[in-house]
Amino acid sequence: MAANIKRWYRLDNTGKIYPSITSTRVSTVFRVSATLKGKVDPALLQNALDNIIERFPYFKVNLKRGLFWYYFEYAYHNPKVKKEVFYPCMFMLFKKKKTFPFRVLYYNRKISCEFSHSITDGTGAIAFLKTLLVEYFKLKGIKSTITKDILDIKSSVKQEEYEDSAHKYYKKDIPPPDLPKKAMHFPFKLNRKGEYYIITGILNVSQLKEQSRIYGCSITELLLALYFETIQDFVYSQDKRKRKRLKKRVVINLPVNLRRIFPSSTMRNFFISITPSIDLRLGKYTREELIKQVKNYLELNLNEKYLSMYISRNVNNEKNKFIRIIPLFIKNLIMPVIYQRFGESGYTSSISNLGLIVMPNEIQELIERFEFYPPPSKGNMVKVGVASYKDNIYISFGRLTKNTEIEKSFFRKIRKMNISVKVETNLR
Repeated sequence: MAANIKRWYRLDNTGKIYPSITSTRVSTVFRVSATLKGKVDPALLQNALDNIIERFPYFKVNLKRGLFWYYFEYAYHNPKVKKEVFYPCMFMLFKKKKTFPFRVLYYNRKISCEFSHSITDGTGAIAFLKTLLVEYFKLKGIKSTITKDILDIKSSVKQEEYEDSAHKYYKKDIPPPDLPKKAMHFPFKLNRKGEYYIITGILNVSQLKEQSRIYGCSITELLLALYFETIQDFVYSQDKRKRKRLKKRVVINLPVNLRRIFPSSTMRNFFISITPSIDLRLGKYTREELIKQVKNYLELNLNEKYLSMYISRNVNNEKNKFIRIIPLFIKNLIMPVIYQRFGESGYTSSISNLGLIVMPNEIQELIERFEFYPPPSKGNMVKVGVASYKDNIYISFGRLTKNTEIEKSFFRKIRKMNISVKVETNLR
């Protein structure tokens, strides 16, 4: 083992909670995937994974139990690629001995990397997948230049890659944000355990940009406004009794990549969630009102001062003397309750946008698309993951219910804006 590779790693500030709350319903597992133009060669994919894994020592770990917290220990064995046979983002037994907190799957033309949120976020996951793809095509005889977010596997591991950036940018005396209030939740019946359905809409980026320009907003702001409008329409479509019960605050959990605000090269978790909302008790909103509300909210809150309050709150919780001395087995009992009360109960749904994914020129035409699937969640049974590649944007709804009203309404609105949408699903 190289001298610059650590033997063990503390879980980062965000990752600490996930091993305690993970379950068959709340897997805390998300997926980034690439669909190639040709069929995946499993043996070559395994070779590529073997070649890059030492460059990601903070992922090549097994979870261990301490007295007060979990920790990661460097693993001397390598992960194995597997053929995909189940639903995506399913429960991961990463507490089991010699089990990694991530997996690499393949199926026909698709390569998927699924990660427990305990080790990384979307930025780290995409860097891993892109590095894996570059090495895979290199083994096929196609060399490519190393671009942003792709690690040179011959380079040394840098300390800042595995730092806990939340602690780095923590400021002691900053007040925490207000506690979340209860939000409206979808009244749908849950699937059987182990079933996670995905509906992906494929849109032309240029057409969506044109509509954003017409409304005077960004693509993310337009998607947020359309999602609020979709949920609002669902509530108003219910009978009077149900409508009265559902007319509450609708809150969208919007993860923010803090690397865009604070200089950081960490490959571990470094994000917080902000919460744009509307209150349906105040009446029905027009699309223009929703766009204005979303736009103003993001302009006010996407800045260092506001985001520092969330970093301060999260690190203060970790540093709390009472929490620190609670034995791990008790934390495992109370953390799911805390997560439900102060996390999921305050959100209706979520939208995570990884943005535009760019690959080196030499291999970009060999890849058809990238997709991002959000982690399944019992409290927020419908979530949205967004990723863009070349000319298209891929909007994936992940849900723990067979009900498809929300997705159908959302994509119907987009079609009415003269944007063509191709819809795909894994519903069986």
